[in-house]
Amino acid sequence: MYLVHAHLELPPHEELPQDVRALVRSAIVPRDRVEHVALHTASPSELTLGFYLLAEGLDEAEERALRVCRRLLRDVRELAAARLTGVGVPLMPQAFAPRTGD
Repeated sequence: MYLVHAHLELPPHEELPQDVRALVRSAIVPRDRVEHVALHTASPSELTLGFYLLAEGLDEAEERALRVCRRLLRDVRELAAARLTGVGVPLMPQAFAPRTGD
Protein backbone atom coordinates (compact mmCIF):
# COMPACT_ATOMS: atom_id res chain seq x y z
CA MET A 1 0.00 0.00 0.00
CA TYR A 2 1.23 3.48 -0.88
CA LEU A 3 0.33 6.94 0.34
CA VAL A 4 0.18 9.41 -2.55
CA HIS A 5 -0.55 13.09 -2.03
CA ALA A 6 -2.42 15.11 -4.64
CA HIS A 7 -2.53 18.89 -4.33
CA LEU A 8 -5.50 20.88 -5.65
CA GLU A 9 -5.93 24.63 -5.78
CA LEU A 10 -9.02 26.66 -6.60
CA PRO A 11 -8.90 30.03 -8.39
CA PRO A 12 -8.70 33.17 -6.23
CA HIS A 13 -11.89 34.03 -4.33
CA GLU A 14 -13.29 30.49 -4.69
CA GLU A 15 -13.55 28.14 -1.75
CA LEU A 16 -13.73 24.40 -1.38
CA PRO A 17 -17.26 23.05 -1.02
CA GLN A 18 -18.37 22.19 2.53
CA ASP A 19 -18.96 18.55 1.56
CA VAL A 20 -15.68 18.08 -0.33
CA ARG A 21 -14.85 14.93 1.66
CA ALA A 22 -18.12 13.24 0.65
CA LEU A 23 -17.75 14.40 -2.96
CA VAL A 24 -14.27 12.89 -3.26
CA ARG A 25 -15.19 9.62 -1.58
CA SER A 26 -18.33 9.17 -3.67
CA ALA A 27 -16.30 9.48 -6.89
CA ILE A 28 -13.85 6.70 -5.99
CA VAL A 29 -14.65 3.33 -7.57
CA PRO A 30 -13.30 -0.16 -6.73
CA ARG A 31 -10.99 -0.29 -9.77
CA ASP A 32 -9.12 2.74 -8.35
CA ARG A 33 -7.86 0.45 -5.56
CA VAL A 34 -8.07 3.32 -3.07
CA GLU A 35 -8.34 1.88 0.43
CA HIS A 36 -8.67 5.22 2.22
CA VAL A 37 -8.52 8.91 1.38
CA ALA A 38 -7.56 11.68 3.80
CA LEU A 39 -8.20 15.37 3.19
CA HIS A 40 -6.10 18.23 4.49
CA THR A 41 -6.92 21.86 3.78
CA ALA A 42 -4.02 24.32 3.68
CA SER A 43 -6.39 27.24 3.12
CA PRO A 44 -10.02 27.73 2.02
CA SER A 45 -8.86 27.24 -1.58
CA GLU A 46 -6.09 24.63 -1.21
CA LEU A 47 -6.59 20.93 -0.62
CA THR A 48 -4.28 17.96 -0.24
CA LEU A 49 -5.80 14.55 -0.87
CA GLY A 50 -3.93 11.64 0.69
CA PHE A 51 -4.74 8.48 -1.24
CA TYR A 52 -3.86 5.15 0.37
CA LEU A 53 -3.65 2.93 -2.70
CA LEU A 54 -2.97 -0.70 -3.45
CA ALA A 55 -0.41 -0.97 -6.26
CA GLU A 56 2.46 -3.14 -7.44
CA GLY A 57 4.91 -0.26 -7.18
CA LEU A 58 5.44 3.43 -6.61
CA ASP A 59 4.97 4.46 -10.25
CA GLU A 60 1.68 2.58 -10.47
CA ALA A 61 0.44 4.16 -7.23
CA GLU A 62 1.22 7.68 -8.44
CA GLU A 63 -0.40 6.97 -11.81
CA ARG A 64 -3.55 5.67 -10.12
CA ALA A 65 -3.78 8.80 -7.95
CA LEU A 66 -3.29 11.00 -11.01
CA ARG A 67 -6.10 9.20 -12.88
CA VAL A 68 -8.45 9.54 -9.90
CA CYS A 69 -7.71 13.27 -9.64
CA ARG A 70 -8.22 13.89 -13.34
CA ARG A 71 -11.57 12.11 -13.11
CA LEU A 72 -12.53 14.13 -10.01
CA LEU A 73 -11.78 17.41 -11.79
CA ARG A 74 -13.68 16.28 -14.87
CA ASP A 75 -16.73 14.68 -13.23
CA VAL A 76 -17.30 16.47 -9.92
CA ARG A 77 -18.91 19.80 -10.79
CA GLU A 78 -17.89 21.43 -7.50
CA LEU A 79 -14.21 20.73 -8.24
CA ALA A 80 -14.23 21.58 -11.95
CA ALA A 81 -12.50 24.95 -11.39
CA ALA A 82 -9.71 23.39 -9.32
CA ARG A 83 -6.22 22.93 -10.70
CA LEU A 84 -4.06 19.91 -9.94
CA THR A 85 -0.70 21.30 -8.80
CA GLY A 86 1.11 18.08 -7.98
CA VAL A 87 0.87 14.34 -7.34
CA GLY A 88 3.49 12.25 -5.59
CA VAL A 89 4.52 10.13 -2.68
CA PRO A 90 5.45 12.40 0.24
CA LEU A 91 9.02 12.19 1.44
CA MET A 92 9.53 11.17 5.03
CA PRO A 93 12.77 12.94 6.03
CA GLN A 94 12.82 11.50 9.55
CA ALA A 95 13.07 8.01 8.12
CA PHE A 96 16.50 8.92 6.73
CA ALA A 97 17.80 10.97 9.66
CA PRO A 98 20.83 9.60 11.51
CA ARG A 99 19.97 7.83 14.73
CA THR A 100 21.77 8.69 17.92
CA GLY A 101 22.63 6.25 20.66
CA ASP A 102 22.75 3.15 18.44
